[in-house]
Amino acid sequence: MGFFKRFRRQKSPKKNASQPRNDYYSPATYAYHGPDQTRRLPDTILRRIFEEVCPHSADETLDGSEDSGTDGCMSCDMRDLAHCALTKRQWYGVAAGLLYNSIRIDAVHYCELEEIFTDQRRRKSRNGDEIDVPTVRLQQLCQSVRGNQYLGQRVRFIKLPYMTRESCKADIARLVSGCPNIEFIDLPDGFYNGDASCQLLRQELQARCPHIRKMKYNEGGEQSVESLLHGYWQELLVVELNRIHIEPSILRQAFGMLPQLSELIITGVSWMNDSTFHIAPGLPNFPALDSLKLEKVHGVTANGLAQYLSSPMCSNRLRTLNIKDCSGIPVSSLHVILQAAANLRTLDYTATVAASLPLDPLPPMASFTLHKLNFEIISSSANQLYPPGASYYQYLARSLMSNCLPALRQLYVRDPEFPEILTLAPPLRPFSEAPPPMFNQPLEVYSKGLDELEWIFTSIIPPELSGGRRPSLSGGRPVSSYSAHKGLGPQWGGDARKSVVVPNGLGGFLAIPADDARPRSAGNPTPSGGMGHGYSNSLGGLGPSPRASWMSHAGREKRASRADLWR
Repeated sequence: MGFFKRFRRQKSPKKNASQPRNDYYSPATYAYHGPDQTRRLPDTILRRIFEEVCPHSADETLDGSEDSGTDGCMSCDMRDLAHCALTKRQWYGVAAGLLYNSIRIDAVHYCELEEIFTDQRRRKSRNGDEIDVPTVRLQQLCQSVRGNQYLGQRVRFIKLPYMTRESCKADIARLVSGCPNIEFIDLPDGFYNGDASCQLLRQELQARCPHIRKMKYNEGGEQSVESLLHGYWQELLVVELNRIHIEPSILRQAFGMLPQLSELIITGVSWMNDSTFHIAPGLPNFPALDSLKLEKVHGVTANGLAQYLSSPMCSNRLRTLNIKDCSGIPVSSLHVILQAAANLRTLDYTATVAASLPLDPLPPMASFTLHKLNFEIISSSANQLYPPGASYYQYLARSLMSNCLPALRQLYVRDPEFPEILTLAPPLRPFSEAPPPMFNQPLEVYSKGLDELEWIFTSIIPPELSGGRRPSLSGGRPVSSYSAHKGLGPQWGGDARKSVVVPNGLGGFLAIPADDARPRSAGNPTPSGGMGHGYSNSLGGLGPSPRASWMSHAGREKRASRADLWR
């Protein structure tokens, strides 16, 4: 019996009753003993919560791994979402649906855990060879979707790093064979130009994945374009054509097999001209698009696009037009395109010019629907005393002064002095009774020079919206604003150069620093203090100065943990 006494539990000594309690300094803990309220949450609310836990799981864009992603560490977010799926049976269906909806495999952790895992892998590796983590994750994902068809059916988007998709073509082929509902996946470059090493992957994608939404065809992939005539990928939304050589009739027939095509990107296609858009007997019409991008397509002219947009179906559907380095569409012909595009919302125009605009008067660029304009004119020689690009920006300023673009709210230009052109008071014409034209619409101007990396933001506010008066002015010289592109000191936002342009009460405009960028004093602890109102009142009774709206991107906090689901 003495042997078993050793296994008896020893009684803990009684606490001294006279010893004072230290509960005041101990951290307070609260325990909830009521019913589980999370059971009352519907699946839609749970999905929204899990999307905040792992934001990239809700990424349903058709952009590649390099062009997509969220702030923070995507691998840690995916690990946290996997833990949520294992927490409760009620959460598993919603969390697992998000976990396999949009899958992203990254080469590294974007947090402090990367150093820890790198050191661990270095210690465990044999012969000094490090483990290729993205490849291992891809193989594990392939085993999961091929072993469980329900998980494979939930996969719709897969984002892979460049080196992984170039070196694991066989693994990608096995992966897509188990994901019948996939809509987008990062593919190797050889897949787009007809490389024989991607033949197995191409066959699997055509046979198993009919819901592909985006595809690219590079030079050498002409046979892949012709394969669309066999009925593959009829749900394509975005098609990119890069320097391909194909008969226009075959291309029109291929487009006729894509009833849902909405975005077309054409780059470096030398044979394409205005006849590509013409109506031809026995061939389907050129499709009506939501977005059209032409880059280095010199055979297409403004008249050809206007003829294409003469169809009400094409004109009413086109929302975005991107024209880049197309010699057949000069600035002098943009008014023809804007007149034909009835519902155009965004226009991106980029050109390199060597000569100024002719002195002949040009019709202004006019559109009642254009909301965003990216107008980038680059002079071929930047060392000239009078660069030719200045005349093109003067033409844009005249179009704005004539109120021909009333719906325009965002403007991007490659001229740092362009905001000053709009803020100058218009000159008075002698012997003219008509009032001079004045810019009178709210506009956000983003400008930068050729040697600058960031855009300079200037918000122009008309007198009607700023609460100021517009007195009549019979004479006097124009009133100009300060040069925002030359640096204005810390009270103007420092390096950001944030400014707001308001009427000065004398027919012109004046640039003032934004409220959140003005210097603060003891008597003005907040940007909305009395100092700001006094400054605004000194401009002619304008009242409180308007504040520019700034778009801020709040970064997500980085989370570190010793546990990793995928390693």
